[in-house]
Amino acid sequence: MTAPARRIGILGGTFDPIHRGHVDIGDAAHAALDLSEVQIITSHVPPHRPPPEASSYHRFAMVALTTIDRPTWRAADVELRHETPSYTSRTLRELHGRGYEPIELCFVIGADAFADIASWRDYPDILQAAHFVVVSRPRFPAAALVERLPHLADRMVRRPGDLVGSRAPVIFLLDAVTADVSSTAIRSRLATGAPIDGMVPPRVQQHIEQHGLYRSTTPERRATNVGARAPAGRLHGQD
Repeated sequence: MTAPARRIGILGGTFDPIHRGHVDIGDAAHAALDLSEVQIITSHVPPHRPPPEASSYHRFAMVALTTIDRPTWRAADVELRHETPSYTSRTLRELHGRGYEPIELCFVIGADAFADIASWRDYPDILQAAHFVVVSRPRFPAAALVERLPHLADRMVRRPGDLVGSRAPVIFLLDAVTADVSSTAIRSRLATGAPIDGMVPPRVQQHIEQHGLYRSTTPERRATNVGARAPAGRLHGQD
């Protein structure tokens, strides 16, 4: 079977804010699988965690700034156009409706987040909607998932050729070095006035500083912290 003419990476998250760990995951998948394009999808209403502290406008803007130096990366607003909770399964179905076949889509995710895949909406059917490219995170190597999720071990592959030549979606385990950073840690540092140099792309840091995001006195932060608890579920759980 001839490999698909295109392989589209999908990297989703709340991106509150997007950081070096997210970028490293995307870069690793892009290099390993020669992806035609990487779509960075900002979730609007994450169903698995409290509301984001920054507005969807700022979070999407930071994602867009991150793509400037990567011509094959694109900031996608597919989730931001929905007011309802953002689920990965719905996102993938919408991409199917746009003409993408499941074996053309590579959903890129950190190994720590994929470990909770059984809690996702539409599991296990969601594993048929795209390849899942699972990238190592600090203290959580992708290879550890073989033992952690033994019921999925027969679907896991480690050679790029096994994904490229597959007739059905697989789980590709990718060992790579990714920055030991999280959005939570970045927000905490900014709230106390600590520096975040090197934790986010330079343009993202400039945007955060220019707009005073995540400071403890920011009106936007106070407003977004008020509200009901998020409903159960998950979109792109990559902090």
